[in-house]
Amino acid sequence: MGDGNEQITYTKDYFLNSTEPYEKLYAIKSSFERNRELEKMADIAKSCKVLNFKALFKSYCESVAMSTERVYAENVTNFTGQELELDTGQWKANDFGITRFNAKGYEDVACVHPIMPVERLVNIDTGLEKTRIAFAKGGDWRSIVCNRSQLASARSIIELADYGVAVTSESAKHLVQYICDVENLNYSIIPEHNSVSRLGWIGRNEFSPYVENLIFDGDINFRSAYRAVTEKAGTAQEWIDFVKKIRARNNIPSKIALAASFASVLVEPCNCSLFFVHFWGGSGNGKTVALMLAASVWANPKVGEYIHTFNSTDVGQELYAGFVNSLPLILDEFQIQRNDKKSFDSTIYKLTEGAGRTRGAKTGGLQRVQTWRNCILSSGESPITSAHSGGGAINRIIEINTENTKFFQSAKQTADFLIHHYGHAGEMFIEELMKPEIREMAIKAQGEFFEQLSNKDITEKQTMAASLILTADALIDLLIFKDGNGLTADEMAKFLATHSDVSSDIRAYEWLIDWITQNSIKFSEDNAQETWGKKDHDKICIIRNIFNRACAENNYNATSFLSWLKREGLIETEGRGYTKRVRMNGIKCQCVVLKLDLIPEGFEEVPENEQEEF
Repeated sequence: MGDGNEQITYTKDYFLNSTEPYEKLYAIKSSFERNRELEKMADIAKSCKVLNFKALFKSYCESVAMSTERVYAENVTNFTGQELELDTGQWKANDFGITRFNAKGYEDVACVHPIMPVERLVNIDTGLEKTRIAFAKGGDWRSIVCNRSQLASARSIIELADYGVAVTSESAKHLVQYICDVENLNYSIIPEHNSVSRLGWIGRNEFSPYVENLIFDGDINFRSAYRAVTEKAGTAQEWIDFVKKIRARNNIPSKIALAASFASVLVEPCNCSLFFVHFWGGSGNGKTVALMLAASVWANPKVGEYIHTFNSTDVGQELYAGFVNSLPLILDEFQIQRNDKKSFDSTIYKLTEGAGRTRGAKTGGLQRVQTWRNCILSSGESPITSAHSGGGAINRIIEINTENTKFFQSAKQTADFLIHHYGHAGEMFIEELMKPEIREMAIKAQGEFFEQLSNKDITEKQTMAASLILTADALIDLLIFKDGNGLTADEMAKFLATHSDVSSDIRAYEWLIDWITQNSIKFSEDNAQETWGKKDHDKICIIRNIFNRACAENNYNATSFLSWLKREGLIETEGRGYTKRVRMNGIKCQCVVLKLDLIPEGFEEVPENEQEEF
């Protein structure tokens, strides 16, 4: 210590009544040099009967730090192009970075470029608070919305490096402290706004994103979709005039696609169930462009912006459904669905339930469950349902067969127009729905259309979905297009499933008759191989385990099917069961005894002279 020329006499008084030894140690910036001199001075102090020199030096450092904090009380952010000027306490914050001197006199570097909290966001659904962090690199300012828990943890804040923030495992703890200090010192200065992580209805009188000063704080992966809804292209009148020409052609599927898009936001006000509208048919007839027409009501209709494809996981579909919430969920290209159609029934049920899966959280408890109430529009080269689909799945979907249908005179011209004109009609529709008299009109019209369709042989869920589409079509005709080219109940009804279409038992009976005919040799007495049963002139006996296996292989519930057969009087039974003991090859076994001389409701007997043998 010293310059080597001064002669210091070390005494007990020197260490206890002078700050000189402590000042000289504190002035050493090198950690290695300081610690080495500290050990030397501690030994000298010990020889002078001062045994706590290290503790005294620590106290001196703390007192200097407290004094420094008072000096830094006037520190403020001094960044070029900053949104706010914020107090920084002990931190020096300018274009060269953010630094401070710690209690030991060393420099802590929080970040080497400007960074600061500029906005607090409080989510209206969850109450969770997030912080928008602004940072500049190379003079260009960017921002990112972060969870408070992410900014409070040195381990988590490192993730900001992926977005361009210069943070490392070494500087992370200092960056956490800097952001925390600045937020606490400037709580009343940093603006606070309501935020949302989804689209759709907020209570009865607000609708995201059409709420002033409402900020999106959702997942970064949904930002492009949110932006697709908030941005507009072209003018509203240009879009209306163009779509009027499409409506004038009276192409029913295209009018349904358009009306269903508007109907999506009526699901909640009218307290109706979610529903699917699926357009299927050969390639090249304009199905995807019809979905673009539906999407252009609300957003940028380019596939990948607002429209997604079926090339996603169940979790991905659930999260996106929760994001669009009240707006239509639009999925294109059903044929690329990886699973077979049998397993897609479960996806139909999940999406039309309107609530995601309950999952545990890493920190304990449960994650927030995603919810949505809307219409789901989709397209593909084949139907979503199959002969083996459950009645519930069929009941939830309006399937539009578009074979031999050309949606537009020129699909390319329509697509080219739509990607440059979108985003106006949806906001116009919502503005009208905010008016109490229009909302009441919608609720009343939905009830009237429901009653009108209820007189037909159509299931209640199909009737409800169709009534919403017809209501939306009537409203847009009245409020937007004013051309009188709306849909009629009869035009809509021909696409709806009847009770017999939905009944899985009737479809199972049709399959069973086909299956017996196809495998008639298995029921013949001349069959020397595997026997499945036997046939009399007016009934056929099927061994129970053979019947169960066949039902399972074709995705039918054997017990439920047998219950229906018994209820309809189509099988012979013993007691309360569904089978009857029948002697076969000298052995009595449990069989399903199907009566062949009865025709269940919904079937017609073909006269023998009209039957053909293939």
